[in-house]
Amino acid sequence: MTMHLPPNATPFERPPEQVAFHRTELSVILSLYGRMVAAGEWRDYGISHQREVAVFSVFRRTAEVPLYRIEKRPKLRNKQGQYAVIGAGGQVLKRGGDLRAVLRVLERKLIRAVD
Repeated sequence: MTMHLPPNATPFERPPEQVAFHRTELSVILSLYGRMVAAGEWRDYGISHQREVAVFSVFRRTAEVPLYRIEKRPKLRNKQGQYAVIGAGGQVLKRGGDLRAVLRVLERKLIRAVD
């Protein structure tokens, strides 16, 4: 088996950096997730870390498309804000630099579910 490396690369070179959620960010997201599961609204989640974006996807059922995606894009930090909540249809429901403020758009749905 032959390994193809780019010019000037070594076999021990680190893979490209990936965007990931920090522990404090995950704590905020998982707190909301737990409340929504308790209300019967959400049932599963998935996390993906890519080169430019980290995504926390929320599902009602495992086999479905995500109900919501919570995205972190650090490159947008100084523009629209690095956090976004995106609906199932791809529409941006809320974007900003403060994760808790962005997630409030989903907490409103929790208040409605409990009523």
